Amino acid sequence: MCTSVMSNYLPPCVNMIFYSLLADKLLIKAMLLLHISHRIISLVSCALKPNMENHLRLCLLLFLFLCSPIPPALSFGQGRKLSALVPSAPLVLKYHKGPLLTGPAPINVFILWYGNFTPSQKAIVTDFLSSFNGGSTTTPSVTSWWATTGRYTGSGKQGVSRDVRIGGQASDASSSLGKNLKRSDIPLLVKGALSKRWFPILSSRGIYLVLTAEDVNVERFCMNSCGFHDYVRLSSGRRILFGWVGNSGVECPGQCAWPFAAPAYGPPTPPLIPPNGDVGVDGMIINIAAIVAGTATNPFNTGYYQGDALAPQEAVTACTGIFGKGAYSGYPGDLVVDNTTRASYNAHGVNNRRFLVPAMWEPSRHSCKTPIS
Repeated sequence: MCTSVMSNYLPPCVNMIFYSLLADKLLIKAMLLLHISHRIISLVSCALKPNMENHLRLCLLLFLFLCSPIPPALSFGQGRKLSALVPSAPLVLKYHKGPLLTGPAPINVFILWYGNFTPSQKAIVTDFLSSFNGGSTTTPSVTSWWATTGRYTGSGKQGVSRDVRIGGQASDASSSLGKNLKRSDIPLLVKGALSKRWFPILSSRGIYLVLTAEDVNVERFCMNSCGFHDYVRLSSGRRILFGWVGNSGVECPGQCAWPFAAPAYGPPTPPLIPPNGDVGVDGMIINIAAIVAGTATNPFNTGYYQGDALAPQEAVTACTGIFGKGAYSGYPGDLVVDNTTRASYNAHGVNNRRFLVPAMWEPSRHSCKTPIS
């Protein structure tokens, strides 16, 4: 008995050839060719059946095309996969009608150094945060990168504040809660700092940022998290915003300091040279950027995000792995390379610093934007 191989929209051979073009394994491609051959034979045996002649001709033409040499532009060995040539649906972060950290009042970042950080490591971080607020006239800059947040508007049509300042710093070098922290310990550290009056209480304009040293482990660090942000209520009922980022230089640089370390997963690619000479801290800069941007645009899980509110894709995390034009999985994109040090970066900051900052979702474009894209 002769059976039809027609699909609802396209002949099955068309579907199979499409998927074979996306396959980058020769074995899979060979199996697909064999399967297509079988289908064509079946079609030949049914050639007299109504409406099958045109499908037979189409399948034969496509089969010959597939067996012909692949043009260089479509070669599977040319780095980027064909899937990167297929336009993707626009990325949209929905606004959930909650408050944002809007201007013109400044956003104050309070840094709690947990564990041992060297003066040079602290200087890299503080110079980065000081660069948000017009710290460099050289482009591309951290200032221009942060300016994108101004396009995230709240219910009053006012954008996120462009004025970011370091409100204060404190150190817990002795690691008062130990070297192995639970995620729930992070807000406890913040509350402790407030009770000791290390920082003022700013419920709507402050971000309390806990930074842990490379010998401190935080629950789920290097498993599925390089940092996070949240809010907690004080006994007075006031809500405060906090975040955490860890130094992954020793524990998992391939996961939380990529592209300055070989990737923990995926195709092996050579690491880039960090612009400030510290793999762990230069990696922290990327994650601090994500946490501060996420807190400003989605402070109470009612701002801008995509997906589940408990695991949202936010301003920067929606653009993970993108740092320059032409980025794709395993490749950070085209970056600026210093002629002397060969370090890679995409933004200038204060004190002649250079940084690598992640792409940020641009609301008016519905796409990810970097300082040099």
